[in-house]
Amino acid sequence: MKVLITGASSGIGRDIAAVLSEQGFDLILVARRLERLEQVKNELKTNVKIICADLSNAAACIQLYEQVKGEHIDILINNAGFGVFGAFDETDLQRELRMIDTNVRAVHILTKLFLRDFKARNSGYILNVASAAAFQPGPLLSSYYATKAYVLRLTQAVYEELRRAGSKVRICALCPGPVRTEFDEVADVKFSVKGLESRYVAEYAIRKMFRGKLVIVPGITMKLAHGFGRFLPDKQLLKVAYHMQKRKSGK
Repeated sequence: MKVLITGASSGIGRDIAAVLSEQGFDLILVARRLERLEQVKNELKTNVKIICADLSNAAACIQLYEQVKGEHIDILINNAGFGVFGAFDETDLQRELRMIDTNVRAVHILTKLFLRDFKARNSGYILNVASAAAFQPGPLLSSYYATKAYVLRLTQAVYEELRRAGSKVRICALCPGPVRTEFDEVADVKFSVKGLESRYVAEYAIRKMFRGKLVIVPGITMKLAHGFGRFLPDKQLLKVAYHMQKRKSGK
């Protein structure tokens, strides 16, 4: 079986690649940084192909699909993404638009194109990496939270369409809380809560994906926080979210 992983040069994507390689899967790894991809490739034991691409460009997403559609991809992992921290009126617009294109448009395009192939074969898995941020609004990371809500809701809706069609294709959303990756460095934040190990999140996600779980939330802390948040009034939830994000800035 063959797996395509975006955002595979670091963090969760890199660890998902390691987990699946150990399970015997051949991989196609996609990221912007060629040097990092080559490092990851050298660490893995199965057949690995690397592709350097910037998925914030819609044409690059379509080109990626055209490049690999003959490879008979069995599993798609949409992991590429990043965050932009700050008050909405103060964040850099161009950087924010690039984030939206990466976090939303790339996931949308690749999910649609590969899903058509998977449905035609009546087999395949799609794992979209969202975030616990998808469950609520996030002042000071407003656009990032909104992008992850899109990924979660899209995944849930497609899941139901597949279920009603009697398809054997499986789709799921991974919604972790803080994870020890370079996300905080890119977004310029520091998590106040100790993050989960990326390797643990990767192993948990793959295990639950193969079991057909729709929404995957690693770690008991995030499960409890998600459950608790559902009972808070919206205005109270916004206050809690704002103070949590403010602590991340260290200001």
